[in-house]
Amino acid sequence: MKNIETMPDASKVWVYQSKRILSDNEVNMIAEAGAKFVENWTAHGAKLDACIDVVHHRFIVCCVNEGQATASGCSIDSSIRFMKEVDTALKLDLFDRMQVAYRMGNTIESCSMSELKNLASAGKVNSETIVFNNMVTTKAELEKAWELPLKESWQKRVLA
Repeated sequence: MKNIETMPDASKVWVYQSKRILSDNEVNMIAEAGAKFVENWTAHGAKLDACIDVVHHRFIVCCVNEGQATASGCSIDSSIRFMKEVDTALKLDLFDRMQVAYRMGNTIESCSMSELKNLASAGKVNSETIVFNNMVTTKAELEKAWELPLKESWQKRVLA
């Protein structure tokens, strides 16, 4: 079965973040539904070389090898519809882009930007706290720039 590790570095990625940790059953359900979705996912009739993975029991990553076929507007829309179905079925708030995920020790926490600012003011997070940059667009960026110190991220404005 395809997964992110087997995809080329230039592959396009979309990262969807859940506000909460996903259970093993939810991860399995997403993996099965994602495999069925990508099996039939096409762009202008061409089958897309793609995968959908759940990472850290918190993030759903959709990945397409655009060297094989480029995801078009219609195919991207169909992936968004799929993600909305998952979101609705599991009540995950995958489309709340103002949620921030960060590492607290060995766990990944999630909060709103205003809550992150309050945590920074209280000294519970700082410039070195690792945050997730869900704005990455390629597999290479996912591997190199997805987890960053807060001071190097777009969320750094909470430190001011």
